[in-house]
Amino acid sequence: MDRRKRDRTFPPFENVLVIDDESNLCEALSMILKRQDYNVTTAEDGKEGLSLFESRDFDVVLCDIRMPEMDGIAFLKAAISRKAEAVIMMMSGYGTVETAAEAMNLGAVDYVAKPFKPNEILVKLRQNEKRMQLKHENTLLRDVIRETFGFENLVGRSKVMRAIFNTVQTISEHKTTVLITGESGTGKGLVAKAIHYDGIRRNGPLVAINCGGLPEHILEREMFGYVKGAFTDAVYDKKGLFCEANHGTLFFDGIGKLPISLQVKLLRVLEDEEIRPLGGNKSIKVDVRVIAATDEDLSKKVQEKTFSDDLYCRINLVPIYLPPLRERMEDIPVLIDHLIRKFNIHPGKQVRGIDPDAIRELAGRAWRGNVREFENVIQSTMAMMDHDIISVEDLPREVKGGEKTGDLLSFDTLSIKANNSALEKLLIKKALTQTKGNRTQAARLLEISHPTLLYKMKEYSIKG
Repeated sequence: MDRRKRDRTFPPFENVLVIDDESNLCEALSMILKRQDYNVTTAEDGKEGLSLFESRDFDVVLCDIRMPEMDGIAFLKAAISRKAEAVIMMMSGYGTVETAAEAMNLGAVDYVAKPFKPNEILVKLRQNEKRMQLKHENTLLRDVIRETFGFENLVGRSKVMRAIFNTVQTISEHKTTVLITGESGTGKGLVAKAIHYDGIRRNGPLVAINCGGLPEHILEREMFGYVKGAFTDAVYDKKGLFCEANHGTLFFDGIGKLPISLQVKLLRVLEDEEIRPLGGNKSIKVDVRVIAATDEDLSKKVQEKTFSDDLYCRINLVPIYLPPLRERMEDIPVLIDHLIRKFNIHPGKQVRGIDPDAIRELAGRAWRGNVREFENVIQSTMAMMDHDIISVEDLPREVKGGEKTGDLLSFDTLSIKANNSALEKLLIKKALTQTKGNRTQAARLLEISHPTLLYKMKEYSIKG
């Protein structure tokens, strides 16, 4: 069967460069490979081979080690320096384990000892083709994961959210420990994923642990692992999550619920960058970035002596506070748009938008469950619809009759400009109410100048 007709996500090897100073071997290899529909080009030494390698695209290179002009190792170094992803297999009749190890360390994907049988070289080619296919698929998978969990999924246009976006982009390129705080449902886990998948550790693992979901002794075993015989049920060695997350990120969800004894051990790991499995007598070096999240007030827990002051200082190097949805109502229109696109997964049923009355109803709700609750409502609403525009009638009954923010927004159109004006008016009223009419303090809360506040109050006919 013509190998070019195979249906694969990674293109199969077609163009092969054979570099060997033995002309008989070159001819024999060329004949064997051409019978299998490979396009073969030959070169008699490394210098000629490098010239061909630079001027044409080859899927794989078969290169001898001992050659005049330029030997195989010199060719390998030069080729890898020019194309880091090159697939190069080395061949030699004088090979040793050391020679093979050197070639592999320099970037060769495989090593074949001469003399070899025709089938052996074909098997090697197919094995490496499969290996490169898997590597390609893993790269695609990482890209999909990054698209799913990366920075693009943090949604908002409010000033506070834009500041969070800037912080995430900045710290993602560093190993700094991060503490994410905010009410339940505000998206702390999403921020942790964005930091990981958009940063320098994106190709490493992201491992999460729920600090409040397990008894203390189980939590300790999960964190640090154990050796066989460490306790009654330890019938084998088990790696802990720190080892699982090596060269990646370990996300401590609900860090405020971590027992005091484990807080001390976590602090030691952060300072020494090594762990010791339960029952073990040797420490293991780990390279892990720690991101912690909590919906509790850790500073208050420090005062109450239920959270380590030292650990709090260590994990709070970069604090990120996620405000509740009710404090950033101007993000609701863009959040709705994002969720409609996210949940438009059924080809036969596409939602095109939402009418103004439905936006008003959603914007007027307190959303105690924050973005998580908001997302669930949009998803369930879209799932039950048989038309393409979300209306008030489509919203769940508990949303229409639920707790309100106290100041309903009044959207008359789908115009972003008009909606922003309505949101500005609402926020100015809230600020004046909160400051008991003190315009100077209200301007500070709104983060605008006093003259700008006066201008907008006049524009919107707000008395205060």
